[in-house]
Amino acid sequence: MATLEIRDLHVTVEADNATKEILKGVDLTVKQGETHAIMGPNGSGKSTLAYSLAGHPKYTITGGTVLLDGEDVLEMSVDERARAGLFLAMQYPVEVPGVSVSNFLRTSATAIRGEAPKLRTWVKEVKEAMERLNMDTSFAERNVNEGFSGGEKKRHEILQLELLRPKVAILDETDSGLDVDALRIVSEGVNRVRETGEVGTLLITHYTRILRYIKPDFVHVFSAGRIVESGGAELADKLENEGYEAYTKGGVSA
Repeated sequence: MATLEIRDLHVTVEADNATKEILKGVDLTVKQGETHAIMGPNGSGKSTLAYSLAGHPKYTITGGTVLLDGEDVLEMSVDERARAGLFLAMQYPVEVPGVSVSNFLRTSATAIRGEAPKLRTWVKEVKEAMERLNMDTSFAERNVNEGFSGGEKKRHEILQLELLRPKVAILDETDSGLDVDALRIVSEGVNRVRETGEVGTLLITHYTRILRYIKPDFVHVFSAGRIVESGGAELADKLENEGYEAYTKGGVSA
């Protein structure tokens, strides 16, 4: 069973000619097949956690450990983390001019699987996955995210998730900017992957609306750079009714 173990993680970032600590001792374990929702106000450090796990060079790890199946993630390069089974769906997916979606996906699958997928079966696999996400199959020949709407970019992220089947998927505000129909379609894609029982999911969000479609096993409240409360899905309902004020009063958001 794949397990992501985060222990006492501390992270800093350079801002305004000063070093600022953003994560102040994060502890979290995500097991294969589990879905964990990380919720919290703006500036609490949720996205910093996502990008630090993925290896973004902007963030400096100053303490703690991150293990994936017992292997030290923090010693891995960005591409090694991806091959090891960590997947990040970004809040703001970047455009990659000159690289088609089809080439990007097949190259990624080759890196993950250790060999190139057979072309005939791969084309069928991609086509079926795109149809499930209500994506026009002509998108396969377009450059990655170039000219895509916000919703199309998010669908492309979930298309990657469906095809690559990582050990742990980190979804950073996947619901951001989506209308109701796009949110439903993207959530259905996430649920299809969850139902395999093969992927642990770390779902980062401000709002509970995506949790109406993707039911978490665990909910964690993030405030001032650390997890301050954990519970089941009922904790999301509490946050919907009461907000984050109880967790931020008297504290300083990171």
